[in-house]
Amino acid sequence: MTPTKPSDLIASDKNQNKQAVIAVVGNPNTGKSTLFNLLTGMRQKVANYPGVTVEKRIGELTIGERRFQLIDLPGTYSLAAHSPDERAAIDVLLGRIGDMPAPDAVLVVVDATNIKRNLFVATEVLELGIPVVIALNMVDIAESQHISIDVAALATRLNTVVIPTIAAATRHENLEPLKAALATAVDKTSPKPWALLEDVKQAAAALATELATECAAQTPPSPQQPAAYEVQRALIDKGGEAEKRLVDIFGSNLSRRLQLLRDKLTSGQTLAERDANERYAYIAKILDGIVQVPAGNQQRSLTERIDQIVSHPIIGSLLFVLVMATVFQAVFSWATPLMDLIDGTAGWVTDQVYATLPEGAIASLLADGVVAGVGSVVIFLPQILILFAFIIVLEDSGYMARAAFLMDRSMRWCGLSGHSFVPMLSSFACAVPAIMGTRVIPDTRDRIATIMAAPFMTCSARLPVYALLIAAFIPRQHYFYGLVNLQGLVLLGLYLLGIVGGVLTAFLLKRTILRGSAPTFLMELPPYRTPNIKSVLVRLIERAKAFLVRAGTVIFFVSVVVWSLAYFPRSEILAAEFERQKLAVEASVQIEAAREQAILVLENELAAAQMEQSLLGRMGKTIAPVFKPLGWDWKLSAAVIASFPAREVVIAVLGTTYAVGSDVDEEDEGLRERVRNAAWPDGKKVFTPGIALGLMVFYALCLQCAATVVIIYRETNSWRWPAFAWVYMTGLGYLGALACAQLG
Repeated sequence: MTPTKPSDLIASDKNQNKQAVIAVVGNPNTGKSTLFNLLTGMRQKVANYPGVTVEKRIGELTIGERRFQLIDLPGTYSLAAHSPDERAAIDVLLGRIGDMPAPDAVLVVVDATNIKRNLFVATEVLELGIPVVIALNMVDIAESQHISIDVAALATRLNTVVIPTIAAATRHENLEPLKAALATAVDKTSPKPWALLEDVKQAAAALATELATECAAQTPPSPQQPAAYEVQRALIDKGGEAEKRLVDIFGSNLSRRLQLLRDKLTSGQTLAERDANERYAYIAKILDGIVQVPAGNQQRSLTERIDQIVSHPIIGSLLFVLVMATVFQAVFSWATPLMDLIDGTAGWVTDQVYATLPEGAIASLLADGVVAGVGSVVIFLPQILILFAFIIVLEDSGYMARAAFLMDRSMRWCGLSGHSFVPMLSSFACAVPAIMGTRVIPDTRDRIATIMAAPFMTCSARLPVYALLIAAFIPRQHYFYGLVNLQGLVLLGLYLLGIVGGVLTAFLLKRTILRGSAPTFLMELPPYRTPNIKSVLVRLIERAKAFLVRAGTVIFFVSVVVWSLAYFPRSEILAAEFERQKLAVEASVQIEAAREQAILVLENELAAAQMEQSLLGRMGKTIAPVFKPLGWDWKLSAAVIASFPAREVVIAVLGTTYAVGSDVDEEDEGLRERVRNAAWPDGKKVFTPGIALGLMVFYALCLQCAATVVIIYRETNSWRWPAFAWVYMTGLGYLGALACAQLG
């Protein structure tokens, strides 16, 4: 049996009625994703490749009456896969993704300002025997740097189509030559593969034939048919993803067979070194006389001049602090008006539901379950959009790479790299977009450690709890001539507690279950460029959709479940008693304002009584013994259960259980007074300063946020990590509250 060639994976009968598939490949920072967004616009979807957390972005391109499917592959410097991202890219090119056909053509995006390095992966793709179109991107920046490229001669020597494109094409007509080239490429026959490392290719083909024969001889025959190119990569890239995959299929004996072949083929240098040397020598031969680069004594480029400031130890650090403070301020404060608008809209819709429908379960379900559930999801959107707008603009402008380098040294002591800083910082606003932002971290262990540390940062949802309890139990004492406020010190301490918890968590994880070699922080410093507005908007909408679909559905479901626990069962006896007392008030109180106030008090007392005998109240009483060492009664236990979807819900639940009303906030003096005077049956106060501080510590350390739990699951593709995070953080919160209660 002859081995399967990559070119054989492409259908020879390209049906005009079939939607052709085009893969988009390129180095990071070449403008590949921007070009993909410009070609596909809003006609794209995002999902994960099977079994991994690597995202696949698929868009639709229409040229004339034909439709093409574009697949934006993860950025890679070569086809020597050493990460899940790079492996996913190669699997697509080899047609190994079950729900995706092999590509009919490949669009390789090459940075014109770094053409020699970018052509490395381009030559590897050309070896696959798939029709290739090269987009020579950023030719405008190359011209500004006085780099001259003979595009026609380059296309002749590469024996493929080369189309120049600019870094931030904003007009559709600028892409027409590229579209025409792609439409032609998908109908071409597969070109003859290149002839680099011919002896290695022959050895790989022979071994692939042997492995295919072994697959066919198995009972039943194995469906795993190794491609010759995959065996070739396993030979060249010792310990890489290709070798790991083949060893998983054929057993550890294959490693010895591969090593025997390597020993025969090497002479003084490894196959990887030989591949790099021969490939770069071939690229240099291709570019000889085609690319003219100015001498080193030419005027410095704009990027170099800006980096003199941005990379300066003092000025660069101050600029970094200013930029991050702006991001923090934007996510934390600028989103507030939009969040208030969403909250107010949800409240208005709730009022309309109650005004339109008769009082009962249906009205409560729609108002307190559905509307409140939708509101608890949508209210995150302003923070998510603002945060990702900053991240995308900073990335596309080229600044994010510099910021990561600046913070690398300070993050390294706890086992993380500079990539982790921005997600950790943005967690102070909300952990949901911050965890989504960890996608910029290339190392899987670093990414998971950052995800586990991010929820410790004090997000805005914790502030209502802090505000209520600090105002109720921490005296307004001032020190140092009134400059230092005790309440402010307590709030600062809670913020610092979260920071210490997150940093120590990352430190411990990277030295235990996420132990590994120190993260190698390699990042290319791209040239500064103006972000493309259309591409930014496309990516923003993509992130918003991902949050609403992936996390929003679960958050909404949990919100409705919590509503049902708090609403059912309803006591008809309590309702009848309320109606009797209401009629008595209406008959006896003549002043309208006083009558309305008395009825409102009765309604709040009824809500508190209904809450007590509801499933949520019964659950609070059932688990109350667990929290008894913390000094909590059943009301507080029920509030903690109800606040699982979102921490700030605890204020409304406490308002209901203490008969103040569910529409209170942390500034309500009536709620503060009820909390201060809450007592056990024997008259002993429920809340003491120690117990109140313990409750704040509990909320500072525990993971009371369904949105965060769901996002951790979505980003790690497993329930193992969110379960670990919830148990670990809730356990820390319990121990912290216990210490405060016992010592207080």
